[in-house]
Amino acid sequence: MFGLFSQVFAQNQNDRLIRSTVPDIVGTVKNPLVYGDVTKGLVPFFTNIIRLMFVGAGIYAFLNFIIAGYQYMSAGGDTKALTAAWARIWQSLLGLIIIIGSFALAALFGYLIFGNAGFILKPVIYGPK
Repeated sequence: MFGLFSQVFAQNQNDRLIRSTVPDIVGTVKNPLVYGDVTKGLVPFFTNIIRLMFVGAGIYAFLNFIIAGYQYMSAGGDTKALTAAWARIWQSLLGLIIIIGSFALAALFGYLIFGNAGFILKPVIYGPK
């Protein structure tokens, strides 16, 4: 025990204590309260999930629109097939309008309430520094 004490603290000629091996024994501890740029956690996770869902919905609506256009071209004068294809085209367009409108409304509400159009679309977490 006395040997460890003499390794950790050594006295020089002026009787000042000098730490010799304390960083080797204890190591470096980072401050857990510093947030800085938050790239991990629930908010970025859910933001990415919502963006992925919107991209998937947009791709689905686009493919559905292409298939409906093909159905419309291949209907060949059949009124029942034309009505079904036109309904599918209309539903695809309506889905795209809803997707774009939701982004526009989120930006509008963010601008009106918080003064920043990206406040709802790209949330920022503030913490102690």
